[in-house]
Amino acid sequence: MGKLPLGLLQQFVLVAREGNLSRAAAQANLTVSALSHQMRQLEERLERRLFDRGPRGVKLTVEGCSLLEAVGEHVDGIERALGRYRVRRDEELTISASPGIMSSWLVPRLPRLVAAHPELELTLHSGSTLVNFEREPVDAGLRYGRGEWAGLHSERLFGEWIAPVAAPELVAAMGGADPSDLARWPLLGEPAPSTRWNDWFEGFGGSRPKRYVAQFGSLDALRHAALEGLGVALGRMVTSKSMIDAGRLQVLGNHYLRVEEAYWLVYPSRSQQHRGLQLFREWLLDEAGDYRQQMLAFRPEDTTVG
Repeated sequence: MGKLPLGLLQQFVLVAREGNLSRAAAQANLTVSALSHQMRQLEERLERRLFDRGPRGVKLTVEGCSLLEAVGEHVDGIERALGRYRVRRDEELTISASPGIMSSWLVPRLPRLVAAHPELELTLHSGSTLVNFEREPVDAGLRYGRGEWAGLHSERLFGEWIAPVAAPELVAAMGGADPSDLARWPLLGEPAPSTRWNDWFEGFGGSRPKRYVAQFGSLDALRHAALEGLGVALGRMVTSKSMIDAGRLQVLGNHYLRVEEAYWLVYPSRSQQHRGLQLFREWLLDEAGDYRQQMLAFRPEDTTVG
């Protein structure tokens, strides 16, 4: 068999952990077909079937689990060691964020960053999967949560409110935006394990629906369903505001629920001395401060989720 190339094992660990060739290929900067070919090459060299391949992704076989257990930790250690020797220019900057905050908040403000620092070479990664900073060449990320990410530096940017939102066409069909009895509206369920609708009814009262019109596995799909008029979603105001301002979504009523989660800038210790991130961080904190000031004029009736 000969010695296996380290690259093959690195790609194997990536695919095994992601369970999805498309996501793994994006992280490895390869095409899906190229990565798939590499995995078949590894299986041929080992004379073992490592993956069960299906329409929803790939799943490790027993042999694949054994290989991951044997090499995964060692591959991580090699990548951490090599990371210290990778040369990165100060102008290079790679940022990760979820699709919602990326498209609705960060990207519209980026022209100001580019104007202030035209020397920066930006790479933006948008995805719902959290970046593993030890394995991926990403300098920082924008995350939604409570700031509890072990081993990372977290700086709070701004908070979030949620409220029922619907397409104007649905509002018209329902006879107006009176949300006094939301149970009669078609409601869209959030991705598990979210309990935001329960929080909403506990905070503002009303009858819970017997069922949701549809349940969604991602916030992106949920947002598109609301835009198409399928039903009412609990919209995050930070990521929904641009669609509300454009008239594509309408808030039902004047109640807003303030949640404990917020938006954060997160980065590993290795990024602290990176000049590109220092410039981005300074700009981002200024933008977040301006945004918080704008939101002071927006004083909705709210309650805090426990």
